[in-house]
Amino acid sequence: MTRTGTITMSMQELDRLKVIEAVAEARLMTWRAAERLGLSRRQVERLVIRYRDEGAAGLISQRRGARSNHQLPQTVLDRALGLIHECYADFGPTLACEKLRECHGLVLSKETVRHLMTDAGLWVPRKQRPPKVYQPRARRACFGELVQIDGSDHHWSEERAPACTLLVYVDDATSRIMALHFTATESTFSYFEATRAYLERHGKPVAFYSDRASVFHVKKRAETAGTGVTQFGRAMYELNIDTFCANSSPAKGRVERAHLTLQDRLVKELRLRDINTIEAANAYACAFMAAYNARFAKLPRSTYDAHRPLRDGETLDTILTWRVQRKVSDALTLLNDRVIWLLDDTPATRRLIGRYIDVWEYPDGRLEIRADGVVLPCMPYDKLAEIDQGAVVEHKRLGHALQVAQALQAQRDHRRISGSPSRTNRGAAVRKPKPSPGTKKQRAFTRADLNQAIVQIAQQSKTPSTPGKRSARTR
Repeated sequence: MTRTGTITMSMQELDRLKVIEAVAEARLMTWRAAERLGLSRRQVERLVIRYRDEGAAGLISQRRGARSNHQLPQTVLDRALGLIHECYADFGPTLACEKLRECHGLVLSKETVRHLMTDAGLWVPRKQRPPKVYQPRARRACFGELVQIDGSDHHWSEERAPACTLLVYVDDATSRIMALHFTATESTFSYFEATRAYLERHGKPVAFYSDRASVFHVKKRAETAGTGVTQFGRAMYELNIDTFCANSSPAKGRVERAHLTLQDRLVKELRLRDINTIEAANAYACAFMAAYNARFAKLPRSTYDAHRPLRDGETLDTILTWRVQRKVSDALTLLNDRVIWLLDDTPATRRLIGRYIDVWEYPDGRLEIRADGVVLPCMPYDKLAEIDQGAVVEHKRLGHALQVAQALQAQRDHRRISGSPSRTNRGAAVRKPKPSPGTKKQRAFTRADLNQAIVQIAQQSKTPSTPGKRSARTR
C-alpha cells in the first residue's frame, strides 16, 4: 500500500492512476490503455470521467471497507466460536471443523475455522511456531544394549560389478561395526542371514534400532503373518530381542555416518584388493571390521556386556523363517505365492479342511506345510504361474528388479527369433506344449524363467546365486 496525499492506494491502483492520467492528458489512446489495463474501452472511459471529477480518489475501489457478499452471519461465527471454546479448545482446525459439521450441523470451511481459532488464540499457525530443537542423544551405556541396523545400496565394487546392498550393524554405545553383510537386495531373508551371523558371533543384543522399511515396520497389515508384525519382528520376538523403528534418519545417526565412511574407505579397500564378487567381499568383511573398530571404536561408559547367549530351545534354523497362514480348501489344496499345493488325501488332512495352517519357507528355498507342528506331505501344482503379474517393488530393490526384467526381455526376444525348443519344467506339474514362434499367441513365462535369469545375472557379475531362492522378492 502507498499513501498519496491522504489517500492510501495499492500498487495496482497506482499503475491504473498513471495510465488514466495519460489518457486524460491525451498522451495515450483509449484503446491502448484498455489493452494495458486489461479492461474494456468503456470502462476506461468511465475511469477517466471519475478521475476528472474526483481526482485520484475516484480510482479507488468502491468496495473498500464494505462487507463481503459471501461473509457468514456474525451469529453463526459467534456460535461456532462458542462451541469451539466449550468443547473443542484443544482440537486442531480440521478436526474441529469435522466435529462442528457432524455434531452441531455447522457447515464451515477449514480455513474459516482456522481463522476463528487463530484470532481467539486457540491455534498457532505452523509458520509462527518456534522451531523445534533436536538435541543430540547420549550413547547407551553398555555394549550390546542397542544395535543400529540399516542397508546401503551402493556401487561397492565401482564399475567392476553391479551395485549391491551392504547390511551394516553398528553398536550404539561404542560405534563398533558388529556385522557387515553384502547381499543382492535388502530383503527379509538377507537380514535373516546377517542377523544369524551376528547372533552366532556375539550373542543376542537387547534391541535392534532400524528405519521404517517394510522389513521392520508394518505398512499393510494384510502383508504380515496376521499378527500385525513383520516376519523379522516376529523372529526377533521369539528370540526375546526388542525392535524399534526410528522416525527419521538422524535418529539412527551412528549407522548413517558409518555408511559415509564405508562408502569411502571400504570401496577403496575393495579396489586395492580387486574384489568384485559378493562372496569375496563377505570374506574380507571380517578383516575390514577389525581394522575399522581399532581405528574408530569408542569405549563404553560401562564395562558390562549386554549380549546374551542363545538358549537351548532357540533354534535359528526354524526361527529365521518366513511364516504365513493359508486356508485348506475343500479339494485339499492351499494357495501360497500364486502356487497351488496339493495335500495327500488322508483322514488326518481331511480334518484340516476349512482350517488355517502354517506355511514355512526357509532361506535356502525349502518350503514346509505344517499343521499343529507336524509337517504335512505335499506337492506343488504351479498352475497359477502361467503369466507373471505385476509385482510390487520397493525403490531400494528397483535396480536389481530392472536387471532381471531386462534379462527376461532379452531372453524372450532371442527365443522368438531363434525358435529354440522349450525349456524343461522343474515343477511337478506338466504344462501344455507351447505354440510355435510363428503363431500370434505369445509364450507365457513362469517362475523358473525368473530363476534362470537371476542365475545368468549372477554368472555375469561372478556372484553365486541359488536358483531356488527368491532373491528378487522382498519379504
